[in-house]
Amino acid sequence: ERMTRLKRFLAPQVAELVEKAGDERILAGQRAEVVAVFCDLRGFTAFSAHAAPEDIMQLLREYYEALGAIITRYEVTLTSFSADGLMILVNAPVPCEEPAPHAVKMAVDMQEAIQGLISGWRQRGYQIGFGMGLAMGWATVGRIGYEARVDYTAIGNVVNLASRLCSSAEDRQTLIDYSVARHLHDKVPIVDLGTRQLKGLDGLVRVFNVETKDRPDLAPNPNGVPRKARL
Repeated sequence: ERMTRLKRFLAPQVAELVEKAGDERILAGQRAEVVAVFCDLRGFTAFSAHAAPEDIMQLLREYYEALGAIITRYEVTLTSFSADGLMILVNAPVPCEEPAPHAVKMAVDMQEAIQGLISGWRQRGYQIGFGMGLAMGWATVGRIGYEARVDYTAIGNVVNLASRLCSSAEDRQTLIDYSVARHLHDKVPIVDLGTRQLKGLDGLVRVFNVETKDRPDLAPNPNGVPRKARL
């Protein structure tokens, strides 16, 4: 039962490490610098309003199988999912040496996998897209819930920012904040989209998009964050 509970929000191999160590203290409430990752499908609400139940569930099965394999491979923490939306944490509860590059590389793999599915869905007439948002910062992390149901989550501005970036993303876009961008150190190609006013957040937010292909026309950013970098 304990192992089953751990596997609900940890990658299986990470849950096994906690189980073997016999110590769940890393799941206790604490402050941690994390990368929060949100993703969901564009157009899913309209699709689900008219599609047959079996078509909706088949699409979600394909979607979660593709994302689940990547989440497991990167050994990150799936904190929640609802319909087509997921929240993932990098660097909690299991530490990650370079959380920002790790999270962005995972996001690139997710985009590639889901865009492959989208090509097939559109052949079936489904007008579906996929967007992501990532932000880095300090959050309160730990287990929440009650005896019969426990989850692991993060609470803080970084979570709200990642969620808003995801909402702002168009199909194929993976939007990241400045904190993620400045930790990439030329490892991932990004484009500076300037500042945006995101719903529910005070002030303007500087936003970058992760590029999945080289863009030789992009010039360096004068503020020191590369507009173009390479993996």
